[in-house]
Amino acid sequence: MSPRETFLAEAAKRILITDGAFGTEIQNWKLAEADYAGNLGLSHEQKGNNDILALSKPEVPEAIHRAYFEAGADIAETNTFSANRISQADYGAEHLVREINVESARLARKVADEFQAKDAANGISRPRFVAGAIGPTNKTLSLSPDVNDPGYREIDWDTLVDVYKEQAAALIEGGADFILIETVFDTLNAKAGIMAVKQLEAELGREVPIMLSMTLTDLSGRNLSGHTVEAFWHAVRHARPITIGLNCSFGATQLRPHVKTLSEIADTLIMIYPNAGLPNELGAYDEMPDTTAGFVGEWAVAGQVNVLGGCCGSTPAHIAAIAQQVKGVAPRKVPSLEPVTRLAGLEPFIMAA
Repeated sequence: MSPRETFLAEAAKRILITDGAFGTEIQNWKLAEADYAGNLGLSHEQKGNNDILALSKPEVPEAIHRAYFEAGADIAETNTFSANRISQADYGAEHLVREINVESARLARKVADEFQAKDAANGISRPRFVAGAIGPTNKTLSLSPDVNDPGYREIDWDTLVDVYKEQAAALIEGGADFILIETVFDTLNAKAGIMAVKQLEAELGREVPIMLSMTLTDLSGRNLSGHTVEAFWHAVRHARPITIGLNCSFGATQLRPHVKTLSEIADTLIMIYPNAGLPNELGAYDEMPDTTAGFVGEWAVAGQVNVLGGCCGSTPAHIAAIAQQVKGVAPRKVPSLEPVTRLAGLEPFIMAA
């Protein structure tokens, strides 16, 4: 079966579990500059460049992947949120983008296959998946960074498509099953990512399934480019994403109404991975694993989700608690929608028959 078919078959059986935060887990290793820089000979300081660890200290992301699978995850998201030419230019490492992504995907694939094989040896069929994570970059196609020149853009469409395509191709080469375009603050950026994957599909001659995850910038349920959750879905539905969902920005309590909205309108799987609550005054996350699990468990019982996990501040303990909370709970049933015209500006527009 194809990755899409395998994933859909597993998602029909149970609520699947994706992993949790990477950045905060890496911080727990208290790495020094030398750990990040390794022997790569880069001209810039590398401390804080989490993505580069796939090359300079691969045992760190490998250990984190292993911890999340041990906690009950079905999906590993690659440690590549900023592994694109734009973001890596800040570290003088843009020439290493392909290598970073290939090795990050290989690391995740290695651990995923290890856990899948371990189950198979015990007579258990439980596929593990790798989602190649692509962040939004620090550029936006929809908004000007210059208040005096609303028409100015730091980047153009074709350049961003090329940036995303370079990253997506390397992730697939390394063994990723899907491309996860996540933390979408600008819907037009997400469309550039979709275009990049579609171009890659044409070159490879096969499907590269897409996962999409929007991030909200205010409690009204809009992203930075101003789209509501419903408008965002209408804008990207043509990509046939294997999952659509929400991540980051807020904790589960703040996402509750928007999860409900999305679950009712999307005719694909819903994947939600919220932060572990809101950060405290020091920027740390205090929400305990059982608390987070209780919140997302409400969505599961209500039949609103297919895949659950965690974003900022979440740990393997959070993922273990979520996995335990939803064990045995039936997954959301994908609705069959009436075939009508659904369009989107900043608000959704539905042309009834």
